[in-house]
Amino acid sequence: MSYSPVEPKYWDKAGVAEEIDRIYDICVGCRLCFNLCPSFPALFEAADAKEQDVRNLTAAEKERVVDLCFDCKRCYLRCPYTPRDGHEFQLDFPRLMFRARAVRAKEKGLALRERLLGNPNLLGRLGSIAPGLANWGCRQPLQRMLMDKLLGIARGKKLPDFATETFEKWLARVSLPPAPIEPAAKVILFYTCYGNYYGPEAPKAAVNVLARNRCAIACPSQKCCGMPALDGGDIAFAQKQARANVASMLPLVREGYKIAAINPTCSLTMRQEYPELLGTAEARELAAAVVDTHEVIYDLRRKGLMDRGFCSTPKSVAYHLPCHLKAQNIGMRSRDLIRSIPGTEVTTVDACTAHDGTWAMKSEYFELSMKVGGKAFEEMRDAGARVLASDCQLAALQIEQATGLRPLHPLEVLARAYEPDGFPDPVPPPEPKPEDETPAT
Repeated sequence: MSYSPVEPKYWDKAGVAEEIDRIYDICVGCRLCFNLCPSFPALFEAADAKEQDVRNLTAAEKERVVDLCFDCKRCYLRCPYTPRDGHEFQLDFPRLMFRARAVRAKEKGLALRERLLGNPNLLGRLGSIAPGLANWGCRQPLQRMLMDKLLGIARGKKLPDFATETFEKWLARVSLPPAPIEPAAKVILFYTCYGNYYGPEAPKAAVNVLARNRCAIACPSQKCCGMPALDGGDIAFAQKQARANVASMLPLVREGYKIAAINPTCSLTMRQEYPELLGTAEARELAAAVVDTHEVIYDLRRKGLMDRGFCSTPKSVAYHLPCHLKAQNIGMRSRDLIRSIPGTEVTTVDACTAHDGTWAMKSEYFELSMKVGGKAFEEMRDAGARVLASDCQLAALQIEQATGLRPLHPLEVLARAYEPDGFPDPVPPPEPKPEDETPAT
């Protein structure tokens, strides 16, 4: 059993096959995860047809379970047999799926699609050369048909628009705000590939909110967190990205900075995967400094240091809880911060949208992803809220495709609420305190 690619036995094909049989057998006997994702129904149906003996499954049946896993991590949260629980089974289904894909990729090579989707910085840089032209092309039926046939990118999948100005270009143009003499917190903003090339509104809002709360902000050079490469089995490229991030950010971490990621997948990857992926003391040191951006503001609120000078209110918000935020066991800090805005009610939607990195973009899984995400889409639509919000910008993209409504990042909600014209409604005045009653004489 190995979940670390720095160990030679991780790459042993026979060892992977044995581990798959061991884990599949435990899962078939347990079935707690029967309703979480398509992998488990596929496994249970195949096993039931073979007298519940996983050793009788064909190689294709076993691989289908691997391919249907989109690493939402919900099974790990529900599983009673994990390393987290100290159980002797040491069952980590998501990492087993990573390992199986990595060993397969090493043996058979990486398809072009996996190489492209596993390198979002390359795609982002190419599209940002002429974003208007790139966006126009991605809406043309002929180009989408070619992308479907030649690359396996689903023609019906809504793709994110390239921003007219990347976050990095915006940052070079306006610069970060000067650090306070005595900052309330010291933060490295991990603005993510998506935030840089497609959704710069979220990292811009992060700069606004962090500065408003007297934080020192740094944005050193950063690469993709590596999760897209892990999804495709490209361990070597994921390690390359991770090493670059460690080298760039660790010096500031040692000066007391926290690494605040605006996307829970990125914080999860750096926090939980880097120690196994790199197997170094430096990776573990960096992982210990990673937080979700909202954890920083929430901690300031707990200390009585949060700026509560909100001027406008969204009134009602439907908040989607991403799977990779749940997997970090940090609570719903972004939801709680939105609740700090006076006059705001929040409805929480705890359901997977099934975008999950690049999985929903693939031709063979797009329609299934929309089916799996149906509960989340329905609850977000039925909440009847004025504003939709999700910490995951890819989940927001999936919600927008299903509902026609664009969710904001919670940081955008907070940043807007600080402005008088951020939302149409001003915050309600504070309720007057009752006067002390004067005793009758």
